[in-house]
Amino acid sequence: MKQSLRIWLDAARPKTLPLALVSILTGSVLAYSTHQFSFVVAVMAFLTATLLQILSNLANDYGDAVKGTDNDKRLGPMRAIQSGAVTQQDMKQAMIINVILTVIAGLTLVIYALESLQSILAFIGLGVLAIIAAIAYTVGNKPYGYVGLGDISVFIFFGLLGVAGTYFLHTGIVAPSLALPAIGCGLLAVAVLNINNMRDIENDEECGKRTVAVRLGQKRAKQYHFVLLAGAVIAFAAYLIHQPSPIWISLPFLLSLLVTFKHGKAVWQADKPAQIAPMMPVIVKCSMLTNLLFAGVVIAQTLVS
Repeated sequence: MKQSLRIWLDAARPKTLPLALVSILTGSVLAYSTHQFSFVVAVMAFLTATLLQILSNLANDYGDAVKGTDNDKRLGPMRAIQSGAVTQQDMKQAMIINVILTVIAGLTLVIYALESLQSILAFIGLGVLAIIAAIAYTVGNKPYGYVGLGDISVFIFFGLLGVAGTYFLHTGIVAPSLALPAIGCGLLAVAVLNINNMRDIENDEECGKRTVAVRLGQKRAKQYHFVLLAGAVIAFAAYLIHQPSPIWISLPFLLSLLVTFKHGKAVWQADKPAQIAPMMPVIVKCSMLTNLLFAGVVIAQTLVS
């Protein structure tokens, strides 16, 4: 029983779950800054986002196994089907169960948070799209992750929709000021995916998985990564600077510069994909810390305003 639980816990890839949570955090903190924060909405949004991320991870495990991308040449952690611990049929059943749980959590969230039937239907539609996007990344005859569209999907769902959607669930509106932090969240999420793709660039190319990293090549993928990091920090900083509170309150956010610069330098100096592999947990921590610093400053600005 314990062994089985451990297998499925590993398949859910808990180290990647912060990717889904940071956009919910940012959207919730921005709602708090307008004094319209709901603890229940935040918790339910966290749960729904977590289930969606797990669904994506299970689907990736299944899709890459079916297509042969998960093989002995892959540098990432051994996945469940690849290791032989889980069959393809078991993974299909796990995905179905996860979809059901996601639908239940999502419906509960939107019905609790929203009053307008139009808004409820709109969010149900977005939820269906999110589920399809989570599965279709690697599953199916034409998975969009295999043609280099994964970055766009991650930017939209983990950035723009994640932040703006969460904010709307709290407040009932979407403000133009959300654009900068939503872009920041999205760019960091794409940076995490880019590290994953740079790590697997050689094996992906051999298997016909044309990620952005494969299309750009290792050197330009590094440049792309630097742009993602710099763009995220600039977007967050620009939002904070334009707030009416004293500038000194925003100074702790400068710590994100040190973290992202150190990581970016390490990526630039890496010569081989094998040197990129250990950087996956680093970029996840980098994304979390940057978002947490941003959230902390926003809360501080709200308290002194």
